[in-house]
Amino acid sequence: MKNQWITFFTGKVLVKVEGKGIERFINEMTRSKIAVWQVRKMGEQTFTFYLSLNDLHNFRRAVRRFDCRVTFLRGQGSPFLWKRTLKNSGFLIGAVSFLFLILLLSNMVWGISIKGASPQTQYEIEKQLKEMGIKKGEFQFSIPDVETIQRELSARMNNITWVGVELKGTTYHFQVVEKNEPEAEKEIGARNLIAKKKAVIKAVFVEEGMPQVEVNDYVQKGQLLVSGLIGKEEQEEKKAVAAKGVISGEVWYVTNVELPLTTDFEVFSGNEEVKHYISFGKFRLPIWGWGKIDYKNSVEEISEHKVKFLKWEMPLTYMEKTVKEKEDVTREYSRKEAIATAKELARDNLKAGLPEDAEVIGEKILHQQIENGKVRLNVHFKVIEDIAVGQPIIQGD
Repeated sequence: MKNQWITFFTGKVLVKVEGKGIERFINEMTRSKIAVWQVRKMGEQTFTFYLSLNDLHNFRRAVRRFDCRVTFLRGQGSPFLWKRTLKNSGFLIGAVSFLFLILLLSNMVWGISIKGASPQTQYEIEKQLKEMGIKKGEFQFSIPDVETIQRELSARMNNITWVGVELKGTTYHFQVVEKNEPEAEKEIGARNLIAKKKAVIKAVFVEEGMPQVEVNDYVQKGQLLVSGLIGKEEQEEKKAVAAKGVISGEVWYVTNVELPLTTDFEVFSGNEEVKHYISFGKFRLPIWGWGKIDYKNSVEEISEHKVKFLKWEMPLTYMEKTVKEKEDVTREYSRKEAIATAKELARDNLKAGLPEDAEVIGEKILHQQIENGKVRLNVHFKVIEDIAVGQPIIQGD
């Protein structure tokens, strides 16, 4: 008896043979190595048996030498199953198309819900989401994960404190916490304004209090700039107020920087390969992007999205792997370029520690040196900034 699995894939035929000398006919097929099985006698001159589809041609030639009538009752196995499937291909194609359409629609974005935001903020969020590619009708596979969306949206929106992002089915839910209006300035007690660093006074603007310095005066740290005690000089008791004002002074800074003349670093070359997979557990089935990647130095970025069917998550994951080529680059500065870059670096370092309204009005290199492959600069800067800071007036002042 032939293996059932093998005969299923190759196909078999149920044959009925009628006539005289059927036993000799079956013996002849055995000698010709035409395999038959499940031979059954249905009458005095009638037998049925199974025949492999591969032996059908040899069987037709053998039966011509005998006075027998052959009837093929039915075919079984994958070749006949496939033939019947093709006859009903319309139904099959319709069923597959329907399932594919449901699967496709289940992995698209059909809703965006924003809660906790004012109408104006909601409009701005929707505008930013469209720029990020998050909109109705978009495939979820092409949208970043919720953590990336949350981080990017928080960076783009200045008027929100926090935003939560959650994907439920085919709808993105955004929970927004807007920034509160700044609290009213607390009432300031009686105080003076003193210098927080030494400087040359360049401008004096006093809202409340008695100015104690003038333009071009040189002041030391802690020196009184605006008095919070107001009244005529002959009065023994003066009124204490909260001194307010802006005292702009020219302040001096010295910044030291060091810059190597030669720097080795890695950059992206711009070449990249994108591969797409459907993964089931640890098994990955490539669906787009074949071939070996021959980048000598590269970095991989993997984005994964669960495949959904209606509201259920399937044990399948769509995976997009981007391989970006990196290359080693050596940057070399000439003497002139190194000094200019070092000056720019010193200026950036200085501005990072200055108030927003401060203004750099001058710079001068005090010392420069190139040694051991590095340029060292000492740069003197002139800066105009508000040097006033409050100092409470205590009883007895």
